[in-house]
Amino acid sequence: MRTLRLVTGHEAPAARLHLLGGFELRVHGATVEIKPAPQRLLAMLALAGTTIQRGFAAGQLWPDASAERAQANLRTTMWRLRHVPCELVHGTKTHIRLGAEVWVDVREGLSDSGDVLRGPRSGTALLADLLPDWYDDWLDTERERIRQLRLAALERDGEVMLEAGHPADGIQLGLRAVALEPLRESAQRLVIRCHLAEGNLIEAVRQYERYAASLRRDLSAEPSPRMAELLGTFRRRAPALPS
Repeated sequence: MRTLRLVTGHEAPAARLHLLGGFELRVHGATVEIKPAPQRLLAMLALAGTTIQRGFAAGQLWPDASAERAQANLRTTMWRLRHVPCELVHGTKTHIRLGAEVWVDVREGLSDSGDVLRGPRSGTALLADLLPDWYDDWLDTERERIRQLRLAALERDGEVMLEAGHPADGIQLGLRAVALEPLRESAQRLVIRCHLAEGNLIEAVRQYERYAASLRRDLSAEPSPRMAELLGTFRRRAPALPS
């Protein structure tokens, strides 16, 4: 029986699992090729971030199979991972979880996104898409969760840059968020505030007008009063500018 060893921040993890941009598993520095079913089991456990029931995992991974067949597939899949020289999956009779020695890039990105004082790193940590060549239904919610975290991280880092007196960097981070979700008002407000901090009123008005035009065209809506108030008296005097 293997002895579990917790990985501290000063030790290199035995296994590194990459899900952003595509699946890759590296163990002790070497790439390990595994079949699709074990790949999907590892990805599910990594994204769950906690212990899950065997029946739930089996039903998600083999939704078209009977409960008995799905459970048998899960046992076979776990057995196929035993040749890897570290514990990738830890299981009991009823539950399974990712091995304690496995580092996951998604978790690292989410950890960065919670520490905005590190500067504009968290947004870039999550820029790659989650398993872009997979089409499993159970990934839809995870992709949306990461998209929302990516947007929030970019905005938070942009706020840090603005408060630190670097509005140009804030603009770049805000525009990344705008590119991901053009109708997201909080990202648009960040870009406008950064333009105003630089003294570029015309750029701020242009950004506002582009956003307002998109809202009218796509949603038949207007920017919120909070958005309009950003430009103050200048916006009320200035004519509409072409997008």
